Amino acid sequence: MECIVANEQVITLGGGCFWCTEAVFERVRGITALQSGYANGRVERAPSYEEVCSGSTGCVEVVQLRFDPSQISLQSVLEIFFATHDPTQLDRQGNDVGTQYRSGIYYSEPEHGQIAREMVRELQAEGIFTAPVVTEIVPLAAFWPAETYHQEYYRNNPDQAYCSFVVGPKVAKFRKAFATHLKEGA
Repeated sequence: MECIVANEQVITLGGGCFWCTEAVFERVRGITALQSGYANGRVERAPSYEEVCSGSTGCVEVVQLRFDPSQISLQSVLEIFFATHDPTQLDRQGNDVGTQYRSGIYYSEPEHGQIAREMVRELQAEGIFTAPVVTEIVPLAAFWPAETYHQEYYRNNPDQAYCSFVVGPKVAKFRKAFATHLKEGA
């Protein structure tokens, strides 16, 4: 990502396949930039998609979001995140299985980690999910952009089978549940 403009903030989210997470958040008002990529793990250099999919890197598929807190709060970003994936599934989302698909919140600002942990406590206390939330909440140690063909994948490939059957329904769920957060024309 480029440098952050004065009041913008960054959070990196893993909600399963990055195509799904990116497709949802590119429609959110207040998200000023986003990039699919790989976070953390046990590698010293940018891994390839194939390496990440093998599970050998320990990296997670993520979307790094830049957002304007005057337009959307981190709390609202996280509400959308928790509502558009299943944070109770360990190392998987639906048919996507492996540590690279784990639910995770990766932060650079300590207060972002505190906000995320508090939100998980609230979700648990309110019984929003029938199983415990297993979302990993840890500092961002490394981020590498994914290959170019992964960027804006859903927008560029809406008729691809995975996009039609998996990504599309997540986007529709977001549009219905979070209409007030939709960007113009999204």
